[in-house]
Amino acid sequence: MSKIIAVNAGSSSLKFQLFEMPAEKVLVSGVIEKIGLEKSIVTIKHDGQKKVSEPVLPTHKEAVQVLLNTLLEEKIVNDLKEIDGVGHRVVHGGENFAQSVVISEEVAKTIEELSDLAPLHNPANLIGYKAFKEALPNVGHVAVFDTAFHQTMKPDRFVYPLPYEYYQDFKVRRYGFHGTSHLYVSQRVRELDPKHTDRVITCHIGNGASLAAVKDGKCVDTSMGFTPLGGVMMGTRSGDMDPAIVTFLAKKTGKSADEIVNILNKKSGYLGVSGVSSDARDVMDAMAKGNERAKLAREIHVNTVCNFLGQYFVELGGVDTIVFTAGLGENDITFRKLVCDKIGPSMGVKIDEKLNNCRGEEVLISTPDSKVKVWVIPTNEEIVIARDTMRLLKL
Repeated sequence: MSKIIAVNAGSSSLKFQLFEMPAEKVLVSGVIEKIGLEKSIVTIKHDGQKKVSEPVLPTHKEAVQVLLNTLLEEKIVNDLKEIDGVGHRVVHGGENFAQSVVISEEVAKTIEELSDLAPLHNPANLIGYKAFKEALPNVGHVAVFDTAFHQTMKPDRFVYPLPYEYYQDFKVRRYGFHGTSHLYVSQRVRELDPKHTDRVITCHIGNGASLAAVKDGKCVDTSMGFTPLGGVMMGTRSGDMDPAIVTFLAKKTGKSADEIVNILNKKSGYLGVSGVSSDARDVMDAMAKGNERAKLAREIHVNTVCNFLGQYFVELGGVDTIVFTAGLGENDITFRKLVCDKIGPSMGVKIDEKLNNCRGEEVLISTPDSKVKVWVIPTNEEIVIARDTMRLLKL
């Protein structure tokens, strides 16, 4: 048996799960938030209990130490030498990494060089790696990339119709994100229903959202692009739109292009259209009270997802299975019904409303006579990280 920590480090946060492998048993999970602020928040879940504390944690180094001390104090491990590996989520692997890799000095340098493509994420991911590397210097560390799953796309799917030298010189192309989630659910549905999963569309619909067209287990196309801003409408992101809007609004408002792009990332989507919230639950509550803008936001969201489902239906030459996952995909019963009802007549999708009345569990929600199987499958990016860490470190 091996003990592996799966880590997702943000600029001021650290999410983690400790697995016992290969049983894939979660021994402890938690999140450390507000690192570097006046008070941090440490939430640890272990043995059915949740403990919350508010220590002062100036950097990720102290946050990692609190985590490791907790493992010892709670006797989850008797010695830190019991930890055999650490797997790190890294958002951007560019064209350099088509799969997870053991982190070396050279790999860490390449991840840092790719920070131009993910300035909010890759530096934070590296901070987490360095903090764990310092605390556990004799343990192997593995990088698992959000972009890796999408590296099987062909050039006619990932090259933008721009002057070709922008791709050659600056690597401007479609990369796609949420790859670890798309990988997990596309593999999981093949296990659940191997006869109907040659052509799959995976729908990772949360506050951030993307779809992927998957053929024979490999990504053919995905909705997010050069950055996570592209694709379907999201909680605060606009998704696809006419790029000339950026310069038009810059002239009209006096804001810089960077400021406009920041608005597209952080003040658009559900929040921008509804004026209520970036959270779909709040938007639905507002709809129930007759808020027309909230209703419009919901309609736009459904439309953008259906548009990509239709596109991928054509690209795959038909579809065998659609999978819903992530926050809304797993829990928003009404959203799934609206999407499936809209694509139903053209794609032959039919869902059973009783079966669709589910949240956070693996359920086949389509009817027996539906031409397309429709599944709800909770995502599990952490287990993908743990599996790849175990495999690459040969534990």
